Amino acid sequence: MAVIPLLTPHKIGKFDLSHRMVLAPLTRQRSYGNVPQPHAIIYYSQRATNGGLLITEATGVSDTAQGYMDTPGIWTKEHVEAWKPIVKAVHDKGAVFFCQLWHVGRVSNTSFQPNGQDPISPSNKPLTSQLLVSGEEAKFSPPHRLGIEEIPRIVNDFRIAARNAMEAGFDGVEIHGAHGYLIEQFMKDSVNDRTDEYGGSIENRCRFAREVVEAMIDEVGHERVGMRLSPFSNLMECYDSNPNDLGMYMARTLSKYNLMHLHVVEPRMVVVEGRMNTQHNLRPMREAFGGIFIAAGGYNRRKGTRWSRKVTRTWLLWAIVFG
Repeated sequence: MAVIPLLTPHKIGKFDLSHRMVLAPLTRQRSYGNVPQPHAIIYYSQRATNGGLLITEATGVSDTAQGYMDTPGIWTKEHVEAWKPIVKAVHDKGAVFFCQLWHVGRVSNTSFQPNGQDPISPSNKPLTSQLLVSGEEAKFSPPHRLGIEEIPRIVNDFRIAARNAMEAGFDGVEIHGAHGYLIEQFMKDSVNDRTDEYGGSIENRCRFAREVVEAMIDEVGHERVGMRLSPFSNLMECYDSNPNDLGMYMARTLSKYNLMHLHVVEPRMVVVEGRMNTQHNLRPMREAFGGIFIAAGGYNRRKGTRWSRKVTRTWLLWAIVFG
């Protein structure tokens, strides 16, 4: 019988995993008041397997990080205590559990923000209204352009969230640097029009991302930190004029930090609704990153199995996320 690469064991950092299928971070919007609910114990434990890796739904790092109804947070003691039984249930199944840490940036409006303040972003470029699957229109408030003196506070929010994740019992954290949210707003030149040390060159636009990574590593250790990127995406009107260079810069940079994993969304996922033709692929980023590489985007059982057999003959693809 032919070996299915996705079903083979592998060691990821300090964790011995029995297979290479990862639960994707899936926003559920059932954490009422930003507090994870008891029913999440069932949801996550049902998806846990002995030696499997799960990544939580995107979880807000602060009260300014919110842009959707009822998404979970991890910035208060109440949040931490609510996560603990959920994490325990996953661990009882023998699985490894990472918390994805998230700030939406400008993908918000004043109704989600403390004291009705404006959402934050590297620039004051507004996001146009979006049509939701439900048919409703999502409206976004013009963002407040972060001053240089305000940025360290946001970095510290990520640091504290990582500390809280460890207190809740998570095995590690994944930084959400994809899909048009705050970190990607800094990285991509369609949104970031700054002329200071956080704008202009790729190195400058990625400065905020590097500072968040460094804060996380300092707080919990490089072996407990991963990052998700989508350099080829245009979600939330966030795109880059040179996504290949952006992706390669981040892959090389994160490799130097010796992160536990790099989780990248396939170039074909330029829109949520389906695949699109593109000249880009993940191989250069895979080769530039020296650690564990995880691919995401439109995989099902058949596609995931076929692709894993194809790529592992020529370059190491460690895992594929499903959700």
